[in-house]
Amino acid sequence: MLMQTPNLSGAARLVALREELKRRGVHGFIIPISDEHMSEYVGDYAQRLEWLTGFRGSAGFAAVTLDQAAIFVDGRYTVQVREQVDGQLFDYKSVPAESLGQWLADVCQDGAQIAYDPWLHTWAWVEALEAQVNPKGITLVPADSNPIDAVWADRPAPSTAQAEVHDEAMAGRSSAEKRAAVADWLVREGHDAVVIPALDSVAWLLNIRGADVAHTPVALSYVIARKDGSAELFIAPEKVTPELTRHLGNAVTIRDRAAFDSALGEYTGQSVALDPDFAVVGIAQALRAGGAKFAFKQDPTILAKAIKNKAEQDGQRDAQARDGAAVSRFLRWLEIEAPKGGVDELGAAARLQAFREEDPGLSDLSFDTISAAAGHAALPHYKVDEDSNIPIPPSSIYLVDSGGQYPGGTTDITRTVWVGPGEPTAEMRDRNTRVLKGHIQLARAVFPQGTVGAQLDVLARQYLWEAGVDYGHGTGHGVGSVLAVHEGPQRIAKPGGGQAGTGHELHAGMICSNEPGYYKPGAFGIRIENLVLIEERRVEGMEGRYLGFETLTFVPLDRKLIDKRMLTADEIAWVDAYHAKVRDVLTPRLSGDDLEWVERETAPL
Repeated sequence: MLMQTPNLSGAARLVALREELKRRGVHGFIIPISDEHMSEYVGDYAQRLEWLTGFRGSAGFAAVTLDQAAIFVDGRYTVQVREQVDGQLFDYKSVPAESLGQWLADVCQDGAQIAYDPWLHTWAWVEALEAQVNPKGITLVPADSNPIDAVWADRPAPSTAQAEVHDEAMAGRSSAEKRAAVADWLVREGHDAVVIPALDSVAWLLNIRGADVAHTPVALSYVIARKDGSAELFIAPEKVTPELTRHLGNAVTIRDRAAFDSALGEYTGQSVALDPDFAVVGIAQALRAGGAKFAFKQDPTILAKAIKNKAEQDGQRDAQARDGAAVSRFLRWLEIEAPKGGVDELGAAARLQAFREEDPGLSDLSFDTISAAAGHAALPHYKVDEDSNIPIPPSSIYLVDSGGQYPGGTTDITRTVWVGPGEPTAEMRDRNTRVLKGHIQLARAVFPQGTVGAQLDVLARQYLWEAGVDYGHGTGHGVGSVLAVHEGPQRIAKPGGGQAGTGHELHAGMICSNEPGYYKPGAFGIRIENLVLIEERRVEGMEGRYLGFETLTFVPLDRKLIDKRMLTADEIAWVDAYHAKVRDVLTPRLSGDDLEWVERETAPL
């Protein structure tokens, strides 16, 4: 029976959860930020960690026993978690230095049963945690249903937005072609079917989009694709339109999303492939219960989705031009208004969104804008809200990381600017110029086929390292095509440390970010981010295939933060050539004072 707890305080919510755990006869529960698709960003209905703790970051988890509770986050959220989560209710734990397994071993008695939702965790996660806690006499127990849902009375319902057809001209390939490629893969790998739970993989495979997750145009659904090229789409009936049905054709059967669990029992005696990163324990358990064999292999759409075809590349260039015009207009507005002292972080984010929304093609932002003034700019993943919002101080650095969803592509750009009056300090110029030098070296890199992201990461950090400083995030992530702003499998970052994708080979057609930074706690932060397309390169006398980067993002760099004396002749030439391309791309889209501003800001160094 659902307990009526719509307006409970944080302490009362914790009490309600513990009462539910007692009723179920378990001694604890683990609460991740996750959904049934292992999405990075989840719908409101799946924001269980925020409901319980108040934490609004994008990565972390909590564990609650009958008398203890802790919240685990990495170094990006050390400040934020203390601002948003009551330290009298939850102990703060920092990963990877402090592990969930060790905490459970410390606070649980021998024989404790700790529940987890099998639809929110992967098989590997459960196996790894069991290896840590089973020797301590602790057992992990899959819950029949999520105990938080039993006490969260006003939990939002999943989105009912209708799924939409993604124009094949923008997609560059038909769904039938993509499904045929998956079928070929299944035959080669010796499987009868593959379960595809990742929402962006479903969207890419079937050329559909949706509005079920903020800023990521996906529809809540699953696909089971088979070796004959057919597929089943599991999606709520209210999301299905006649247009969608016609688009999918006879080879794709549409079934109710609620039937997915039972449908997994229909593969008795068959071999089914599951992606270890996206297929949750519940899927594997349902297949096993139905008598199917399953094997963990990477979803065959992952790499294909990451390698953009010509139509997707052209769509991205168009999206970047649209976005560059909007961001440039915003930066001119900011230059005029912020020094007056009347602009705060939320107001700046809203004004940037308004400039983007003047483009009728914009469907959404691609993520919540990071609008960060002064010391907040030193928090790489800062998210402004009514509680944290501050005015942008005159004579300070302001950092804005933002993006949009356009008909042909997904954008992501960071610019760091000086807000006058006065001049930046020598330290600010030094750090910004070192970040810029690293950005340029990565942008200019030429590398052989077979190179992985971890091999390139040092190019962006070298000048910061010379000064004895570094940054704590990756240098580059993949970006989708009218899909997720963070997309695998590629990643440019330091090897190890849980940086998934750093060992994945880079291929022509992939889109990555190039975003080195520097952060001085409590003072200022700097990041320069453009998106780049990996492309084939001709090198005189080359042996084998070589690759390089085409820069896609075109918005002026802040000249006031550049110390020209620190740049080599080649680096100055790169900045001047980049700014010349900014003028070429944006001139047809701007006029009047906005165009004059861009011309001024892109004059040769």
